[in-house]
Amino acid sequence: MPNPRGGTATVVTRTAQERRAEEKRAYDAYLAACPARKLLDEVSGKWVSLVLVALGDGPQRYSDLSRRIAGVSQKMLTQTLRTLERDGLLTRTVTACVPVRVDYELTDLGLSLRQLVAGIKDWAETRFDEVETARDRYDARSAALTIGSDGAG
Repeated sequence: MPNPRGGTATVVTRTAQERRAEEKRAYDAYLAACPARKLLDEVSGKWVSLVLVALGDGPQRYSDLSRRIAGVSQKMLTQTLRTLERDGLLTRTVTACVPVRVDYELTDLGLSLRQLVAGIKDWAETRFDEVETARDRYDARSAALTIGSDGAG
């Protein structure tokens, strides 16, 4: 192939696997359009975290998850389970019996994420008192500044 600068141009062809590997190296979750950022947004959701931790105890039925995760609506639980299944984080197994039985179970990929999320859950449960104390101090300082700036007092 002729090159306008003289000589010949080199055409580089890559396989789809090579292109994906190159794109993966270029992921930057700080960029709005990055696929890793979209995944991070998805897996950091409140219901996703709780479902992942709950399923760490082994396969569970929808009704078990619904009872265990207080406050989740049927719509949000269903949507969360579908998203996790689509992303390969859990499997949905239907057993033909009367009534039909549906079990959800984490895949190896889901278990790897669950370990991280469970650590965050444990941290939140262990450190909540410290966070609450910090919030109280902040709110007290903020209230004092507000009173002082109003000229009242």
